Amino acid sequence: MPRLDPSAKGVFVISATPFTDTGALDLGGTDRLIEFYLERGVDGLTILGIMGEAPKLTDAEAKTFAAHVIKRVNGRVPVIVGASSPGFAAMASLTEAVMDAGAAGVMIQPPATAAKGDDAVLAYCRTVSETLGPDVPWVLQDFPLLSAVPISAGLILRILADCESCVMLKHEDWPGLDKLSAIRWAQDEGARRVSILTANGGVFFPFELIRGADGTMTGFAYPEMLTGVYRHFLADEREAMLDLFDLYLPLVRYEQQPGLGLAARKYVLWRRGALANPAARAPAPTLTPEAQAELEWLMQRLDRGLAAHH
Repeated sequence: MPRLDPSAKGVFVISATPFTDTGALDLGGTDRLIEFYLERGVDGLTILGIMGEAPKLTDAEAKTFAAHVIKRVNGRVPVIVGASSPGFAAMASLTEAVMDAGAAGVMIQPPATAAKGDDAVLAYCRTVSETLGPDVPWVLQDFPLLSAVPISAGLILRILADCESCVMLKHEDWPGLDKLSAIRWAQDEGARRVSILTANGGVFFPFELIRGADGTMTGFAYPEMLTGVYRHFLADEREAMLDLFDLYLPLVRYEQQPGLGLAARKYVLWRRGALANPAARAPAPTLTPEAQAELEWLMQRLDRGLAAHH
């Protein structure tokens, strides 16, 4: 299978992890979800991320799920696997398994234990590259709102200079538009250029593209919005890009609620037929009847808006 490289671009959707109502992995339902994503034109898949509830899976489950997804995708798009771990031994074990199965690369978020200043974060990333080996491309996940690891634009450039096997930045700092611009300006002046995909549920996606992002890596329940916005951007249709984005923005915002967002996103995926069951693995928030009614209302309004738009 092709490996990830710095030219990667487009929409890499963060996949949910399907569970049964008893909390078991739903591998049959996984096939259904993967086809849902691919039918909507995504350029890649990322599994075992935060939205994928990776910390709730055992090591064996993570390897089983990753191998199943990679086999189902069968090379149609690259698959990136989240391999963040408190320890390097577990990270190396999962990475070896998924790369042997055909993954395009792995994604790593430096943990809070590495947040003892820029030099410590840089040393951590160097150890990631050494642990995974030069032939394993990896994605640096920059999500300080969750990880509590601040990574400045200057530090990112130092990491990219020292870690050749880091080929992509998953940029999800917030606010982060000026940080994104700073990285691209430095790369225009000669710093090593890598792919930059953004996140945060897509809430800033059009502006991130304008600022120099190569695409997005997020998990919004309507991936066709993400691919549509990206196509409009490539065609230099900025007004059409924002017009389409605006139709989905109320749902994007609803999904961004801390804690509740995963339950909301899984509910919408279930209502759209992508998931056989909206269950998240415990511990997980539960949508109240009022929240479900709000999501139903938003989906109905979206349907009407799309009909008028077309």
